[in-house]
Amino acid sequence: MKLATAALFLGLTMVVTRDEDEGDMCLYEALSDTDAVLCKGLEVFYPELGNIGCMFVPDCNNYRQKITHWAEPIVKFPGALEGATYILVMVDPDAPSRSSPKAQFWRHWLVTDIKGTDIKKGKLQGQELSPYQPPSPPAQTGFHRYQFFVYLQEGKNISLHSKENKTRASWKMDKFLNRFHLSEPEASTQFMTQNYQDSPNYQTPGTGSSEPRDKPK
Repeated sequence: MKLATAALFLGLTMVVTRDEDEGDMCLYEALSDTDAVLCKGLEVFYPELGNIGCMFVPDCNNYRQKITHWAEPIVKFPGALEGATYILVMVDPDAPSRSSPKAQFWRHWLVTDIKGTDIKKGKLQGQELSPYQPPSPPAQTGFHRYQFFVYLQEGKNISLHSKENKTRASWKMDKFLNRFHLSEPEASTQFMTQNYQDSPNYQTPGTGSSEPRDKPK
């Protein structure tokens, strides 16, 4: 059985869960006020984690490794208009690192023609221009932000140029938005995580064990 308690420490909201059978502690830490500015009306649900919007992926239960293999999350926009159509964008602005984002933006997911009635309930039955790609921050590059934006499509026919389809790295997101006259997002959020091997709790595999190397994503 898991017990959850909330605490306020140095201005950061933290939720601690404890598995009584194993005695493990799991810390859910909110993003800083600066990063939380992006969190506006959008919810992102992953298996086991729940809504991870505006949070750090906890450094416990192998969550930072699991999220690199999980399928696409449930994205819910409760404030969606039922008669509207939306675009969902997921990017990593910190590729290959936040201190040197030479490959900004890495396009992780792009879905168009999403009905308001669907995304309001957490269903994304639109046109997937870029299939979902899980977060896979390279080792020793620190924490990466994974950002989600929802834009009002307003009947526009959205597409990617052939050049944009060749790679997900260094995507000129601003040019894409300007090309289709997409203004401010209707909703947005983000979460942060780092490579699981950078965890202070990570133990290097023993001799004869091999770990796949993560690509910059």
